[in-house]
Amino acid sequence: MNKSELIKVFAQRFNTPDTEAADFVNVFFDRIRQALLAGDRVEIRGFGSFAVREYEGYTGRNPKSGQSVAVGPKRLPFFKAGRRLKEHLNG
Repeated sequence: MNKSELIKVFAQRFNTPDTEAADFVNVFFDRIRQALLAGDRVEIRGFGSFAVREYEGYTGRNPKSGQSVAVGPKRLPFFKAGRRLKEHLNG
C-alpha cells in the first residue's frame, strides 16, 4: 500500500472528499516527521514505535576503487513492531 492508496481507503471509510483525506494523512505523517526531527519517540499502540538512532562516523571503503572514505555521523529512523502487530502477522 502506498500513500495515495491509503488516502483513497481513508476517504471511502469516512465518506470524506479525497482532498480532506489527503490533508489528514499528510498532517499525520508530518507530525511523525517533526517528532522524529526533535528527537522524540513516536509510539502507536498495537502497531509499533518509531525512534531515531544516532551512529558515529567511521572510515569506510569504496568497493569499486578500494579507496578509504570517511563516512560522517548520521541519524537514521528505526521502527520496532508492536506486540499486537507481530501476533497478527504470525497468526
